[in-house]
Amino acid sequence: MSTHLSRILDGVRETLAERKSKVSLETLKEMAGGRKKARESLSTVPSTPAVIAEIKRASPSRGWICPDANAAERAGAYLSGGAWAISILTEERLFGGSLSDLAQVREAYPHAILLRKDFLLDEYMVAESKAYGADLALLMVSVLGDQTAEMISFAREYGIEPLVEIHDERELDIAAGAKARLIGINNRNLSTLVVDLAVSERLLPLVPKKAISVVESGISKPEQVSRFHQMGARLFLVGESLMDSGDPADTIRRYVGK
Repeated sequence: MSTHLSRILDGVRETLAERKSKVSLETLKEMAGGRKKARESLSTVPSTPAVIAEIKRASPSRGWICPDANAAERAGAYLSGGAWAISILTEERLFGGSLSDLAQVREAYPHAILLRKDFLLDEYMVAESKAYGADLALLMVSVLGDQTAEMISFAREYGIEPLVEIHDERELDIAAGAKARLIGINNRNLSTLVVDLAVSERLLPLVPKKAISVVESGISKPEQVSRFHQMGARLFLVGESLMDSGDPADTIRRYVGK
């Protein structure tokens, strides 16, 4: 049965095939090798709540949110509000992103921590992430399944720390077994697109103590950040409420209590 996720992945595979026909993996490896070694990003995660602020022009659940958003300008606003990192959605068809957004933000803010958010499927997409300037990259257990551990290894070989995304106990077991250091709990069901914050409430206590927990999707109030931080979350991946905000820097400051 076709789901929202399966339709998204069909499009990702099609555009990936187009990119592979134009740029070889060897070329990407050369580009990636020219990048400076990634910082030890996770050592900079504070004990207080911190935000990974997302640049997302559109989504399958909302349609267009902010179609004219300039990636570098939006990143600057996020960083001025104290965002720990910038997440850049690079999927084109349903999220309105591109790899050029990632490159643009990297050029504008060479010292910022950048996450490539996309539906990574193979080594080629990991190499792309590094070549275009990412320090972190999203790896989805719901997409990768038994390939998760291999993709984590690829990411670290390229100097990228993976944010390993889970939705339930089975996926958490896979992430923990693959020794993920950064585990994201996505409150959005990718088959139905429904958000349920109870997912984080259930899974946060189960995340291994050595891993850093990230709450993803559905954060729109400072009290939610405070509550989940008390339950063990240290990072909060926030997109739509920041894209909707007239003053995203102030919104970030309110989320982290500054």
